[in-house]
Amino acid sequence: MTGDAMNAAAPSADSYRRFEPGSDALSGRVIAITGAGDGIGRALALAAAGHGAELILIGRTVSKLEQVHALIAARGHAEASIAPLDLERAIARDYDTLADALQRRYGRLDGLVHNAGILGTLTPIDQYDVPTWVRVLHVNLTAAFALTQVLLPALRASADASIVFTGSGVGRRPRAYWGAYAASKSGIEALSRTLADELGSEGRVRVNVLNPGAVRTRMRAQAYPAEDPGNLPRPEEVLRPYLWLLSAASRGVSGQSLDCQAG
Repeated sequence: MTGDAMNAAAPSADSYRRFEPGSDALSGRVIAITGAGDGIGRALALAAAGHGAELILIGRTVSKLEQVHALIAARGHAEASIAPLDLERAIARDYDTLADALQRRYGRLDGLVHNAGILGTLTPIDQYDVPTWVRVLHVNLTAAFALTQVLLPALRASADASIVFTGSGVGRRPRAYWGAYAASKSGIEALSRTLADELGSEGRVRVNVLNPGAVRTRMRAQAYPAEDPGNLPRPEEVLRPYLWLLSAASRGVSGQSLDCQAG
């Protein structure tokens, strides 16, 4: 089945606006989330566990991952796994170790959510610090590529796998001063669509991008320090599209760039 045929039989890409996940919407699914210790990643991990998923919590700060792990256990959900990975400093061996451990424990991966990222600085291009540029591109784009690549065998072992990249409005329409962050998110859009096109004929792994929009997170506060966070939705309020893409309800939807918030 070609990618076009697969998408033709798929639900419409805006079906997530009507999606009401049941308590078992992710039952039996093994899902890995980067940046799972904070912000949207943390909220998604707790929500996905509540809908029946088995979680692999990926992040840099072990203490934060342990807190999420403890909350999942306290709520009586399936036991999660902690997979420490510093995306800025990880080398090939670190990625291979994670992939090998995941394969041994679960034998497959049904969902991979790329949520981790850094902002860098809001600076004109002619003044942008080169080491900061390299760091942002590496964490936000290159590390996402590397992790996806090393986990593709586990994703292909699933009957219905979903990769979800986290995008941004400035990744689609770059704006002045967003520099490396905009470039990295534009790269995520390209990476996602390239991978979706490559995997479409297999019909087993779907690939999409979600733009969370303005959300009450630490990164948003860094970018807009004068903004009142009380006017923004909490991470828990923008999860419906993530849950939809990770569930069987979105089977066949691939190569899309979707928005968590209308407007």
